[in-house]
Amino acid sequence: MKKKFFIAISFILILIFITVLWIANTYNQLVKLNESIKTQWGQVENVYQRRVDLIPNLVNTVKGSANFEKNTLNQIIEARGKATSISINRNDLNQDQINKFQQIQNHLNNSVSRLLLIVENYPNLKSTQNFYELQNQLEGTENRINVERNRFNDKVNSFNTYRNQFPKIIIANFFYQFQEKGYFQSQIGSKKSPIIDFSS
Repeated sequence: MKKKFFIAISFILILIFITVLWIANTYNQLVKLNESIKTQWGQVENVYQRRVDLIPNLVNTVKGSANFEKNTLNQIIEARGKATSISINRNDLNQDQINKFQQIQNHLNNSVSRLLLIVENYPNLKSTQNFYELQNQLEGTENRINVERNRFNDKVNSFNTYRNQFPKIIIANFFYQFQEKGYFQSQIGSKKSPIIDFSS
């Protein structure tokens, strides 16, 4: 009788040990994937900040042209101000937060695009060396933004796929930081990043 009791207790203890080991392993993997997303989010913020940092140079270059539309410059400065004021908590990268960030960045992008369309009416401005250099920097930055957003979405996909598998989702739902993460999504009506072209 005692032997059966000890076997049963041993079996229960082994089962508890295996369960605790599995929970710890699942938790640690969730931490690893979550930290990977936060690191990649830092890269996304970095490339967006690079674009924001280019805006004053663009505005100053354009401002030097006589009779340039001041209203357009004011709009881009205002959009830049909004883009720099948004702050997303890396521990709360849900879909609403990502959408909010993306909406403000899209507004800035639209303002820059409008500015560049108007610049087409100023051939002397387009031919300056400063403007040419800004063209290359803006094109490079848009490419970097696209690359880093794609990498972010890949990290989010890995995390969401892992955390939503049963029974891992049970562990994930116990911890706020392991809630499902949001993706960058295409703007309605667009399938690619904006093209900035000064050459025409």
